[in-house]
Amino acid sequence: MTDYSEIRPTNRPFRSNLNTMDMLLGDKIKELRDKHEVLQRQLAAYLEIDTPMFSKIERGDRRAKKSQVILLAKYFHIDEKEMLTLWLADKVLDALEGEEGLCLDALDTAKFELMNND
Repeated sequence: MTDYSEIRPTNRPFRSNLNTMDMLLGDKIKELRDKHEVLQRQLAAYLEIDTPMFSKIERGDRRAKKSQVILLAKYFHIDEKEMLTLWLADKVLDALEGEEGLCLDALDTAKFELMNND
């Protein structure tokens, strides 16, 4: 299993206390872009979107499409599942925002259902 602790340290507060820049996928994209010295405009062109749109995706102001996440994984030659996991985790965290009192119970219930409905 992949360790995501470097992307979202466990000592951070729950997402509702975070600003939109604390996005799992956006942080990963930025990390990869910096590591490979790729400009936002280059990736935007690869995804066939404009640079401001790509910037919003990286900052977490806009959600990437699943197809875009797959393309980014291919571009950087990294595991598609890792990128899609971060993308989906962001969606889950967004859905749970503001539900601090219920979120862990809801996740436990969902996990139980997923494990028992196979």
